[in-house]
Amino acid sequence: MTLSLDYAALSDVGRVRRNNEDSAYAGPHLLLLADGMGGAAAGEVASSAAVQVIRRLDKPGITGPDMMEALAGAVHRANERLSELVEEDPEREGMGSTVTALLFDGQQLGLAHLGDSRAYRMRDGLLYQLSHDHTFVQSLVDEGRISKEEAFTHPHRNLILRVLDGRPDSDPDLEILDVQAGDRLMLCSDGLPDYVSEQVIATAMAEGTPDSVVVDLITHALEAGSNDNVTCVVADVVETDPASGTQPQLVGAAAELAQGSTGPGTATMRAQGDGGGGGHGGGGVDPEELRYAPRPPKRFLWLRRLAVLVVVLGVIGGGGWFAYNWTQKQYYVGTDGDYVAIFKGVDEVVPGLNLSSLYEKQALQVDKLPTYSREQVEGTIQADDLDAARKIVSELKRTADECAAQPTPKPSTTPKPSTPPVTGKPVSTPPKPPATTPVSTPPTTPGATSSNGTVNPDDCDGVR
Repeated sequence: MTLSLDYAALSDVGRVRRNNEDSAYAGPHLLLLADGMGGAAAGEVASSAAVQVIRRLDKPGITGPDMMEALAGAVHRANERLSELVEEDPEREGMGSTVTALLFDGQQLGLAHLGDSRAYRMRDGLLYQLSHDHTFVQSLVDEGRISKEEAFTHPHRNLILRVLDGRPDSDPDLEILDVQAGDRLMLCSDGLPDYVSEQVIATAMAEGTPDSVVVDLITHALEAGSNDNVTCVVADVVETDPASGTQPQLVGAAAELAQGSTGPGTATMRAQGDGGGGGHGGGGVDPEELRYAPRPPKRFLWLRRLAVLVVVLGVIGGGGWFAYNWTQKQYYVGTDGDYVAIFKGVDEVVPGLNLSSLYEKQALQVDKLPTYSREQVEGTIQADDLDAARKIVSELKRTADECAAQPTPKPSTTPKPSTPPVTGKPVSTPPKPPATTPVSTPPTTPGATSSNGTVNPDDCDGVR
């Protein structure tokens, strides 16, 4: 069974603002809403550009999983278009727009969402929000720090965290949704849910045609004191031919710019502020400007990235230079061939980088050192500075000289015992001498010196 959409779209500038920054589109295969923002940076240009690009999806043949790819591609192309508009006119720097789109293939819906405009579905008398607000207040609700009721009156409920703004990280939420005959769909800008409760919205959507519902919803928002533009798109999922026919509807800033009724003076009026007062802002400040206040400008993005890269490379290079400079102030004693030598640097291996160099080659041969000292030198002996390294070498020379002065011990011969003649008489065993207490001799430690400062003879073992 193939279903169809019976739709209506309506946008109102509101009772405070002088220009409409909302844009909306409704067609047989696509429902789309964009809420522009940025104050003097031409929010109506942003929303209109987004709608003009994404509305090209309103055609048959995009079904199933292809809807996700099509929606993502269209949103990215709209984002690129906003970037181009900023490059063409720097006065537009900081402008942006929300995007909420429902792509319909006759059996299911594809949702693309970015910002704080909303998508709802009413089924069997129950209202359900399909989109998820990308706002600071919604993040507090998600974290459990405030309730939905508190979010409704929070002073920062309009602060957006993600939006279509020409930056490369403007990726929308994407989702496939089921649909059935009797469902009622609704898209709206934040001028409605920021002032009208979901209970009132559900009551207004429960009865009437799409045309009457959009009028009722906007009326409720205006009567509640909304100081923003209010835009709604309502569509019924039906099994018969839609009463609205198949003629697309374009409303808001997109329709005004297409007809040429909004000229260059619009941005100038917004820069002067909405003189009507009221709403959230004070002192003639446009509330829409505050929605983008925390966001950095996008201009010269490539230059900022290059600057960041240069800083990172500078930090890495500076740290590397500092580390290398530190190594070149270190010294150690090691071997250079058969001789003891002093090296400058550290005995570490880094591919492509030499961290040590021969500083002084000594006349002391490694083979003239005792085993313990030779093993120390071959494993390198670290020194605090050059003087300390030279003291180590002097100590090694003294050890080698003292070992060289030690007399070479001569091997001692043990006389063989004489064998007494064997006789027939027993040989008496001489009595054992009285027991004496042996005197213990303290062991010597290799490499240690005797009490008079000389090297123990046993420590010179291994001298070649």
